[in-house]
Amino acid sequence: MFGKLTLDAIFHGPVETGGQLVVVLGVLAVIGLLFYFKRWKWLWKEWITSVDHKKIGIMYIVLSFVMLARGAMDAFMMRAQQAIAVGENAGYLPPDHYAQIFTAHGIIMIFFVAMPFMFGLLNLIVPLQIGSRDVAYPFLNSMSFWLTVVGATLINASLVVGEFAATGWLAYPPLSELQYSPGVGVDYYIWALQIAGIGTLISGINFLVTIIKMRAPGMTLMRMPIFIWTSLGSMMLVIFAFPILTATLGLLALDRTLGMHFFTSDLGGSAMMYVNLIWAWGHPEVYILILPAFGIFSEIVPVFSQKKLFGYTSMVVATLLIVILSFVVWVHHFFTMGAGANVNAFFGIMTMAIAIPTGVKVFNWLFTMFRGRIIFATPMLWFMGFLTTFVLGGMTGVLMAIPGADFQLHNSLFLVAHFHNMIIGGVLFGFFAGFVYWFPKIFGFTLNERLGKYAFWYWIVGFILAFIPLYILGLMGATRRLAQVDPSWQTLFIIAAIGACVIGLGMFFQALQLIVSIKQRKQNIAGDDPWNGRTLEWATSSPPPHYNFATIPHVHGRDVFWAEKQSGASDPVQEGKTRPSGPERALALGRSLEIEVPKNTPMGFIIAGCSFLFGFGIVWHIWWLALVGAAAIVVCIIARSFEKEIEHTIKV
Repeated sequence: MFGKLTLDAIFHGPVETGGQLVVVLGVLAVIGLLFYFKRWKWLWKEWITSVDHKKIGIMYIVLSFVMLARGAMDAFMMRAQQAIAVGENAGYLPPDHYAQIFTAHGIIMIFFVAMPFMFGLLNLIVPLQIGSRDVAYPFLNSMSFWLTVVGATLINASLVVGEFAATGWLAYPPLSELQYSPGVGVDYYIWALQIAGIGTLISGINFLVTIIKMRAPGMTLMRMPIFIWTSLGSMMLVIFAFPILTATLGLLALDRTLGMHFFTSDLGGSAMMYVNLIWAWGHPEVYILILPAFGIFSEIVPVFSQKKLFGYTSMVVATLLIVILSFVVWVHHFFTMGAGANVNAFFGIMTMAIAIPTGVKVFNWLFTMFRGRIIFATPMLWFMGFLTTFVLGGMTGVLMAIPGADFQLHNSLFLVAHFHNMIIGGVLFGFFAGFVYWFPKIFGFTLNERLGKYAFWYWIVGFILAFIPLYILGLMGATRRLAQVDPSWQTLFIIAAIGACVIGLGMFFQALQLIVSIKQRKQNIAGDDPWNGRTLEWATSSPPPHYNFATIPHVHGRDVFWAEKQSGASDPVQEGKTRPSGPERALALGRSLEIEVPKNTPMGFIIAGCSFLFGFGIVWHIWWLALVGAAAIVVCIIARSFEKEIEHTIKV
């Protein structure tokens, strides 16, 4: 009746038990606080069932921060293990548990920190920048978020019941096949990513349609803010790349559950087909994450340089070139597979070519700063940190694009350092910058600048200490995923562990910044334009009302609010209009407007809950539970089709 689930799946060693206690006690603490403050009804009505893009965006970012804490714990455990497990000393982590930790760390940081952070910022800002009252499909937006939560829940459930994959974050066969991973760890991996990946694909379609179809009147493509352009490029990549991931994991699941042989060497299967497919998704995934970060910096640098963005058109062209070229570089991840000189040369050249549009962006930001009156506020500091770390990571990436060099550096810690330069120094620093920059717009008060700068300096110093030694270790021959290290490397591993602790201090100051800023919010009320903003999101109040805009703005150029500050014009958004629209005439005459508001619905949450039952049932081969979950999903989708889309109208 319970498939492979037995009591033995719950009892583990002392380290695993500690993780179990943290998860269980954390969940109980949250439930207890909700009961104590009697906030269940409020939580259900205002947040869980909400289809408001702003609330969904906030929940995405909360999920990202929670999983950042979990992923950071994994990183600290790995660094501590490598610092002490030298020579004959086995350290405090068994090899299999260490392998589970580094697999979970990679999955969590990519899928459940960076991706939710990105979609959180997109939810908060894209509708405001394009002059829309909501996203194209509010219900799907809610369902996408809860599917992501279910994926994160399945990964954390593996701490309490069972185990996680010990395969590395891409789960290469044959190690991920049933013969070599007979437990449920790989199944947790597959179904956590499948469910979250479907949510991501739905979000990609939602935001693509939103940007294409719901822009304010007059906002042509070449009047869109650069953040909207990069978000559009990222969503196009999501739509083309994530079906590859879904199909690949589906084939691996068939291998494991039905005994098929897509990726096993017997009966005609090929493990290298899996590697090709997973990287055909995996490399565009890097650009899915980095493009919105590029867009954020393109918003921040002009504001804090007090100049217009240099080279708008070249920025747009560079973004589109990155979107195209990101699909023709995936083989550089496995130059050593023996495809031959011609294949390696092509993908090496393409990898170098994609550095050109990225370099165009870097030079445009530098030219924007040139002769500007630069204000070193916290968002600008994150940009400066990004510029340093990302350029270093980019140069090492071009180095590894040379197949001959890659043969030496492949699977080494040099590669790990390069990847973290891209993901932390590029993606995470960009999202931190966007979070600080747009925080006053969303919440109506500013974050504490002093604590924000402390957080930045601890992050950047810790990052350098944590990852520069890995470049050196990689050149010395240290490979990735080592649970025990050579004694001659110990000093550098200790420095890397110290760097991880310094990053931990940066995270502490970020949390302290939020706590202090919330307590002082009455003294730090933001105006409608807290950072001298240039783009359309400033056309509404801080924080925005439920409906975003009383009247949809009309756009007649780029940088309209910056132009207002320079010229003293009273209303540049409306400037040049000869006849006001009906809603504007109604407001001018003192009449009220009626604005349609989408109806809150629990169906997104319920469908996601059913998908958890489905995923958990398949992981443990509890087939009746999986069938109940699948049937409930179908019933809920049908029931949703009978719900009203519009709850009521708001009078303004």
